[in-house]
Amino acid sequence: MNVRTPRDPLLPLFPLFPLLVAPLRARPGLLLRLILWSLVEAVPALLAGHLVARAVDHGFAAGHPLRGLGWLALMGLGVFAGAWGTRQAYPLLARVVEPFRDDLVRRVAAGALHQAVAGHPVDASGVSRLTLQVEMVREAYAGVLMVVRGFLLTVGGALLGMVFLAPSVLPLVLPPLLAGLGLFLALLRRMAGAQRDVIVADERVAEAAGAACAAARDITACGAEDGVRDRLAERIDAQAAAARRLAVLMPARVLCLAVAGWLPLLLLLVAAPGLRSGGLTTGAVLGAATYVTGGLQPAVRSLIQGLGGSGLRLAVALRRILEAHPLPVPPPAPSTRPRASASARPAHDVVLTAVTFAYGAHAAPVLRDLDLTVPEGAHLAVVGPSGIGKSTLAGLICGTLRPDRGRILVAGRPPAALSPADRSAVRVLVPQEAYVFSGGLMENLCLLRPDAGEDEVTAAVAAVGAAPLVTRLGGLGAQVDPAALSSGERQQIALARAYLSPAPLVVLDEATCHLDPAAEARAEEAFARRPGSLVVIAHRISSALRARHVLVLDGDRAVGGAHHEVLRRSPLYRDLVGHWSDEAPPEALPEAPPDGAAGDDPGAPAARGGTVRATLPRSRS
Repeated sequence: MNVRTPRDPLLPLFPLFPLLVAPLRARPGLLLRLILWSLVEAVPALLAGHLVARAVDHGFAAGHPLRGLGWLALMGLGVFAGAWGTRQAYPLLARVVEPFRDDLVRRVAAGALHQAVAGHPVDASGVSRLTLQVEMVREAYAGVLMVVRGFLLTVGGALLGMVFLAPSVLPLVLPPLLAGLGLFLALLRRMAGAQRDVIVADERVAEAAGAACAAARDITACGAEDGVRDRLAERIDAQAAAARRLAVLMPARVLCLAVAGWLPLLLLLVAAPGLRSGGLTTGAVLGAATYVTGGLQPAVRSLIQGLGGSGLRLAVALRRILEAHPLPVPPPAPSTRPRASASARPAHDVVLTAVTFAYGAHAAPVLRDLDLTVPEGAHLAVVGPSGIGKSTLAGLICGTLRPDRGRILVAGRPPAALSPADRSAVRVLVPQEAYVFSGGLMENLCLLRPDAGEDEVTAAVAAVGAAPLVTRLGGLGAQVDPAALSSGERQQIALARAYLSPAPLVVLDEATCHLDPAAEARAEEAFARRPGSLVVIAHRISSALRARHVLVLDGDRAVGGAHHEVLRRSPLYRDLVGHWSDEAPPEALPEAPPDGAAGDDPGAPAARGGTVRATLPRSRS
């Protein structure tokens, strides 16, 4: 049985209201100027009825046509003043709308990146559609601001003018005005639902068409053109049906306009003899009619058309954007309690407990029930066949992937649960394809530590062996074009950036694969001397020989420890060392200690942390 989830398209407007007014509240000076120019714009609505009444009563009806034309000329000057106020208000509205659009783009980008980093699948076509919806929101937001502002000013000015001109006509004007607006708001609820159905149908058509285009070759090869065409036609038919439902509701707006805009005029004309007999002048009756026809009617028409069009698109598209790309939950406010002393801080150990991860619900696990402890200060090399899960392990440690089961702690905290700022303060990941952006070389190098001085940057560049590259580029003040750099040069810049980072944990995920062995050795030795922990996803066995500890991933098990210990316990590691004997000839390798002897390599660097413990139970069929 299918159960329809009840939805109320107007309910999201209430939590969206602070978001819509935030651009105005953030710019109080701009808002004040906008209000002042809007008051100037409201001058014609406020004075029109009074000037018509005086033109009739003191001019044309009194036998002074020139005097009557003079009063009407004043009304023309008022219209000119209102047009000048409108001209000044429009640029101010643009200064509100464009920052709102920029904030929304940043919000969409932040939400998409958060989903990607958290391991959730991100549909690129969906992101593309959302960028179109951002533009829709921007245009709709501008239209709603203008319509609502104009309605409030015009109706407010017209009603205030009636109060001073002929208060007795208000009972004829206010009830139908409020009734028509109430009817429109009730109708708006259904129109919002229909508008949402149209947008969702558009998205589904785009999704189906994009999938069909991407798989066109496979569809043709399998002879599935008819089935794909039929499914796409169903989506298009559903889109057309949603558009028809919305089109049926749109003419109902005419009824709202008739009640709120035309009924007050009809009641005023019917009651005109009674108003005249009650002491109201002909000019006052005509002035009240002017307020209705020149003020209330255009304002109500603009409001109904604007909210029924731009307003619906704004509410529905903005809601869809926020649903598709919610922002990450902000981290809790920092505690006001005194900080613990340096000696009491948690160690920056990396601890994985019974970690299982698979790329998809029906895929075989890449890692299953992995227990791994990397103490602070360790230098660990992870080796194994291609596709065995080495880069997956790096992503889990750094928080770019979330385990399906188990727990991961870095410095006592789950890395995936940290805010981006806290995560970058704990670890730095250098992937195989290094990120370098167009701009200054100094900006690229200081990306993870903006406050670094030139001497510190120079030292980091020299430590990882990137000084010749910096010299060739023209020094630290040079401009960088990523397309003009080789893959190895981009890796050198990324390595210097990571070396300069204050993070105590560095993870090199084949970050030196485009460097020659000598340059790779220099970079890894520099990170080994750097304070903190180092995890190297190795693509050469020489990286494992330089490391203090080695972790071998072998599909159904993991073996960790010092080089000689792993060499004794792992047949795969012995095969890898023998296979890459050109990099480390067997006669150059120290012999493994006998059973029961210490597993430490006496030729390795001084110990930096305890032993690495790793267990991976054999897979069960």
